[in-house]
Amino acid sequence: MPKKIIERFMPKPETLRNHKHLRMFGKLLHKPNLWSLNRRSAPAAFAVGLFVAWIPMPFQMVLAAALAIIFNCNLPISVALVWITNPITMPFMFYAAYMLGAKILNHPPQNFAFEATWAWIEASLSTIGPPFLLGCLVMGTIFSVVGFLLIKVLWKYSILLKWNKRKN
Repeated sequence: MPKKIIERFMPKPETLRNHKHLRMFGKLLHKPNLWSLNRRSAPAAFAVGLFVAWIPMPFQMVLAAALAIIFNCNLPISVALVWITNPITMPFMFYAAYMLGAKILNHPPQNFAFEATWAWIEASLSTIGPPFLLGCLVMGTIFSVVGFLLIKVLWKYSILLKWNKRKN
């Protein structure tokens, strides 16, 4: 993967260190590998970010940052990738996750109308909750593995291209 392209879109370390929700990590954010972009940290960061993007919870950035610290991978990429789940993409992604979970559990898909209330969430946990959560787990796992492998392959391919350029 072309390092310069990724670096152009990555947020600056100071921006993330000073983010109000990420300040809780304190000195842990000073580990140098969290900010370096190399063939080990980039694929792992893609795996973390893509997995967390499929977890239906608020403050996904905090979870992505925590997992980036635990797995010692690039924090900006991990945090940035959770924004794949945004108000525009979320309904489609989570509906696909629900349908996959219903298919795996062999449940007939339920008709439902989403309401942004706590009562609706509590009532839905028993009906659409299990297939939805299973679908999110499966999709998160699939996307993180595919993202990890794809970035690893692209990184190796870009290195091979550079080597061939040097030979010629």
